[in-house]
Amino acid sequence: MSSSVEPAGPPEGGEQAAGEKVVQGKLVMLRDTQKQLSQATLKILGGGGDSQSFQMAALTTDGANVMDGTKMTGKELHTSRTESPGPAKMVGTKKKYRSRSASASSLDSASSGSYTGSSSEEDDASPREVIQKNSGGSSDFCVRKINQHSYGRREIEIAEQEMPGIMALRHKAKEDRPLKGAKIVVCTHINAQTAVLVETLVTLGAQVRWAACNIYSTQNEVAAALAEAGVPVFAWRGENEEDFWWCIDKTISAESWQPNMILDDGGDATHVMVKKYPAVFKLMRGIVEESVTGVHRLYQLSQSNKLSVPAMNVNDSVIKTKYDNLYSCRESILDSLKRTTDIMFGGKQVVVCGYGQVGKGCCQSLKNMGCVVFVTEIDPICALQACMDGFQVVKLSEVVQKVDIVITATGNKNVVTRDNMDKMKNGCIVCNMGHSNTEIDVLSLKTADLTWEKVRSQVDHVIWPSGKRMVLLAEGRRVNLSCSSVPSFVVSITAATQALALIELFNAPSGRYKADVYLMPKLMDEFVSSLHISAFEAHLTELSEEQAKYMGLSKTGPFKPNYYRY
Repeated sequence: MSSSVEPAGPPEGGEQAAGEKVVQGKLVMLRDTQKQLSQATLKILGGGGDSQSFQMAALTTDGANVMDGTKMTGKELHTSRTESPGPAKMVGTKKKYRSRSASASSLDSASSGSYTGSSSEEDDASPREVIQKNSGGSSDFCVRKINQHSYGRREIEIAEQEMPGIMALRHKAKEDRPLKGAKIVVCTHINAQTAVLVETLVTLGAQVRWAACNIYSTQNEVAAALAEAGVPVFAWRGENEEDFWWCIDKTISAESWQPNMILDDGGDATHVMVKKYPAVFKLMRGIVEESVTGVHRLYQLSQSNKLSVPAMNVNDSVIKTKYDNLYSCRESILDSLKRTTDIMFGGKQVVVCGYGQVGKGCCQSLKNMGCVVFVTEIDPICALQACMDGFQVVKLSEVVQKVDIVITATGNKNVVTRDNMDKMKNGCIVCNMGHSNTEIDVLSLKTADLTWEKVRSQVDHVIWPSGKRMVLLAEGRRVNLSCSSVPSFVVSITAATQALALIELFNAPSGRYKADVYLMPKLMDEFVSSLHISAFEAHLTELSEEQAKYMGLSKTGPFKPNYYRY
């Protein structure tokens, strides 16, 4: 199963790719549908002027150009991972606990990537029951402890030093304030790196209300720092299901607040907006989504004609797919497993479910550490890639009895079932690197015959009647964001991409984008890359006029057609 879906579609950018569409394996010329990016975007990219024209190609799985409003075809995609906002329903009998375990969930507030002691404390009282005010006298926020803000500010300052791209974008566009008038509902992970993005949006003129997309990944001190700075933040580490939906609702519904943009990671804010605030949703200027799960949900809305606003699919942009999904996960999977289990990797047998970009990154690092790595896949192309990279492609049922570690990276549901977990050997470690917490069927473990034992923050033993123990990390949620951290440099790449997408959608003239799902143009991918290569003292070679003419390219890019696979 692939964790990153790259829809096939028409090439974009460059003279060679203008107006092309792939239809049943053939390249067919279409009428020219090139359109300019907004002037605000062009100014940031360094273009400007009416002479340059770039196609903002909106692609769907059938390869059509959605400039003309073409919708998805084929079978309906997976159902929403959260059917309705509200508390999750429990089935079966409640799980048992050992006396040492306060709960099955690892709800400690140990900070992701935080080295202060400020986040390791846990209060019995819910932040919703405590009235707090920042130094400005505002109480329009809900965080664990506002007095932790100084710790969070230090973390943000450290992250800024390792995020050259988003900081360069902030400096470049702060005078023009291209997001002035934008009122953005943000539902992402809340940590030092995403705080840099949110503060950049504010610097560029936006008003923001922020909630977490994951109940375990919030850095409490960072949330406090943003609240102290005047950003309405509604999040704390260890929210329950009701808290989670309440926090998202607070970002949408507030006095004197009419949101017009959504920055989403997983589709939960969009889901709440569609279900509870359909009138508000129809007035939105655009949605920016960065996860596989959220993109699937957007395509579902498009297919059912419920998507009434344009949306930008950042997840399948080249730069996000390669750098965030591949290079980031290649480092963070090892960090997560080491921090939670103190495991030695050499000689361990590992199965990675999914060989998309996330799966590729995990497999590379585990192989380099001396693990014996197996791969499961549904896609023959990804499966062949795994074989050529030296990994044995298997069905999970063939190896689940002997492996030491099981990692999911698919974005799908029930990839690891109760039957699989019943057959695992004692001490097997199970974790998820995909966005959705449905990949591991954790709900099937909440039965009377199994005992849960909390070991440490984000680590649980699930004990079978025979005495067999399975080590479950972060209750099946994203282990790298729940149990460790991700490299700030990589987040800078994704953050800059998200900021540019918001700027483009907000400043685009009415009618430029229809109510459908669009991909980032190649030119913007290349611009984000250029913001970061200076950190490596890298120097790009420039095309001569003769070389550019020979290749049919502009000297300033884009340099590759959309169908090019990096």
